[in-house]
Amino acid sequence: MAKEKKAKSKSRPRADSGGLVFEGLNDPALLEFIRSGQIGGGVGIDGRQALCNAALYRCVTLISQSIGMLPLNVLHNDDGRETATEHPVWKLLKRQPNKFQTAYEFKSLLQSHVLQYGNAYARVIRSRGQVIQLVPIHPTAVQVKQRDDWSVHYVVTRKDGGLLDFEADDVLHLRDLTDDGLEGMSRVKLAKRALGIAFDAEDAASRIFSEGVMAGGYLSTDKALSDKAYNQLQESLQKRYSGKANAGRFMILEEGLKAEKWGNTASDAQHIENRNHQIEEIARMFGVPRPLLMMDDTSWGSGISELGVFFLKYGLLPWFTMWEQALTRSLLNPAEQDRLIFKFNAGALLRGSLENQAEFFAKALGSGGHGAWMTQNEVREISDLPKSTDKSADTLRQAQQGKNYEPEESAAD
Repeated sequence: MAKEKKAKSKSRPRADSGGLVFEGLNDPALLEFIRSGQIGGGVGIDGRQALCNAALYRCVTLISQSIGMLPLNVLHNDDGRETATEHPVWKLLKRQPNKFQTAYEFKSLLQSHVLQYGNAYARVIRSRGQVIQLVPIHPTAVQVKQRDDWSVHYVVTRKDGGLLDFEADDVLHLRDLTDDGLEGMSRVKLAKRALGIAFDAEDAASRIFSEGVMAGGYLSTDKALSDKAYNQLQESLQKRYSGKANAGRFMILEEGLKAEKWGNTASDAQHIENRNHQIEEIARMFGVPRPLLMMDDTSWGSGISELGVFFLKYGLLPWFTMWEQALTRSLLNPAEQDRLIFKFNAGALLRGSLENQAEFFAKALGSGGHGAWMTQNEVREISDLPKSTDKSADTLRQAQQGKNYEPEESAAD
């Protein structure tokens, strides 16, 4: 149950700090800005500003959209593994968790909050003990506090400056890596220096394009050009050799002129190398392989299927576990936790490699002369399918090339 607290101060006039606009001193964004620290040039970087970095934006959208698109099921924790469509939470996670978001939007938003701020929150609204809505709360508006008896509660700052106090049962809390067990650590803050250097490199490149000399080469001669000859040469260059229509056209040089082309300097190469290094640093912070940041064109080929499996195993599975356990803790009562589980169906992310899956499962079941190491029901369980009632579905088959084969006990009969 939420308890409303009286705000300690009223909303003040808007304050501007380094291009950021705050709605008074009670604005949660102002507190987050103060906590965010200062980096390169005295500019604080928060979760939203960090998205201006293309590499970080790609990391956040890749992970959050993957989480958003994957089916999240409520299953009975038994051999049947049937979907618990009768449970109210199933409808919220499958269709519409609140009045203004789809399930995809809700999951993507909370996952992006975790990636940017280290935490994601949603208010759990119940009616007669049943969860009827999940409403997201921006992380900058939430303070996690622990009482002397170790119980946790959440203080939420409203837009008007008022405070709401929620018990732990009323808040769905997703945490990234934490050092105190209460709040996750922001990857944006942990990558503060890498992001600062990346933004400084962007600014340097911008200044080069806006203020630097961008000529591709130069003309030289041992003779002195008169003002008339110089003006004619300049006019000729503009009319005959400038613009896309004259691209590749041969230039006729007079007065002993020689054309020289400027190549890339060592500083240009160093600048490009530094920018690529910062992209790699950001990719490491979020566990995203380089090719998925569109960095390695040569990696898009036969190995893309293996790359997808790698990203799923090492990049997404930990997030699946975080979601599944947090939902169990916040949305199911103790009795329901014994008989229901939350489960992402990762098969939706591997649709491009279903042929490989089919080949693997066929071998696992004993086709092609291979010894079977999985039963039909084990394969169905991996695919989140209900258990087969066929008696042979729980028996390992013996390989026998060219013939259909029966379980050992049937052959003995």
